[in-house]
Amino acid sequence: MSVCYDKLWKMLIDKRMNRTDLKEMAGISFNVLAKMGKGETVSLESLHKICIVLNCNIGDIMEFVDETEK
Repeated sequence: MSVCYDKLWKMLIDKRMNRTDLKEMAGISFNVLAKMGKGETVSLESLHKICIVLNCNIGDIMEFVDETEK
């Protein structure tokens, strides 16, 4: 299983936000965004901050996917 943040990237497009906007509004580091861009895991605290800014639940921004489906 791997982590997929495609839902987050789509939500940013829908809200006309870029990753820098999200970084500044959520108070997360560039490293967190870089890890997310590579499909790596990040802390629950970082995901929580993003959810607060976007007014959503964690399932709205990420999902676990079977690596064989990629």
